[in-house]
Amino acid sequence: MSSPLDRLGFYTLAGAPRSPRDLIAEVADGERLGLGWAFVSERLNIKEAATICGAVGAVSSRIQIATAATNHNTRHPLVTAAHATTMHRLTEGRYTLGLGRGVDAMWRALGLPPITTAQMEDFVGILRRLWKGETIVGHDGPAGKFPFLRLDPTFDEDIPVGLVAFGPNSLRLGGRAFDQVVLHTFFTDETTERCVRTVKEAAEQAGRDPAEVEVWSCFATIGDHLPEPVRLKKTVGRMATYLQAYGDLLVRTNHWDPAVLERFRADPLVAGFVGAIDDKGTTEQLEHVATLIPDEWLAPAAIGSPEQCAKAIQHQFELGCDGVILHGAAPKDLEPIIEAYR
Repeated sequence: MSSPLDRLGFYTLAGAPRSPRDLIAEVADGERLGLGWAFVSERLNIKEAATICGAVGAVSSRIQIATAATNHNTRHPLVTAAHATTMHRLTEGRYTLGLGRGVDAMWRALGLPPITTAQMEDFVGILRRLWKGETIVGHDGPAGKFPFLRLDPTFDEDIPVGLVAFGPNSLRLGGRAFDQVVLHTFFTDETTERCVRTVKEAAEQAGRDPAEVEVWSCFATIGDHLPEPVRLKKTVGRMATYLQAYGDLLVRTNHWDPAVLERFRADPLVAGFVGAIDDKGTTEQLEHVATLIPDEWLAPAAIGSPEQCAKAIQHQFELGCDGVILHGAAPKDLEPIIEAYR
């Protein structure tokens, strides 16, 4: 049994899995390799977060489990609070409930209002009170109106909450009200340092110990031992999908040239593409998309030999991160990199 690498994690069912049962082997590999965390990113297809988390908890014995992320507005507060308490006890304290803002266009399409910073802060406050056995009567706040909320008056649970944060408002919210903050993929060194600093300063301003708020890098880890079409999908394809969904925010956050984004969007293949490019794009299409994305936009990643990837991962800690999610690859695909890192 490998000794745990507590500050390294992976996403189970990364990308578009064929079956949710794939997580069984992934989690077993993750524990065998000593990885400390399994993160769950919810997609409303076969990656519904509560079910996936329960499965990960059932087939694991050591690894920490976190959603990164689900959204607070798709479930009633009592449902989310009960889910988290169930996971907390099922795993004997190995669970972190991670929330995110999501994409405004998706919420509009689903008939739901966009998620605000105030809503998430209010929602977490409700959860923490419920986990301490409180009865909440007549709540009327940003998260909604709830005449009566209660789980169990005997509860006295300390369940960590995490936040997938991007912009400065979310980062500051993470620092003052959450226990874990997960950053976005393809953040430059300068952006990563700035985001860590924003979170830690917000924690300190809120009277919290900054060291108690963990900031995790979400770091694309695509070694050259993987076939080239796979690497293309997990680098160019993934970046293209981010640019499709919220390119303006990513470009603004990294201080990149917005004219490059406009040229990307204007390209006939991109403009007419239906669906996520990393999910539906062929190798030939991805090779074309690669000509639209500057190399420096893809550079903030662990790429190359296992030794080069290991050094890049270590650099994320040097930038101030408390943990690194090895993003975009299953544990079996990370094995040579993990051995080099060890």
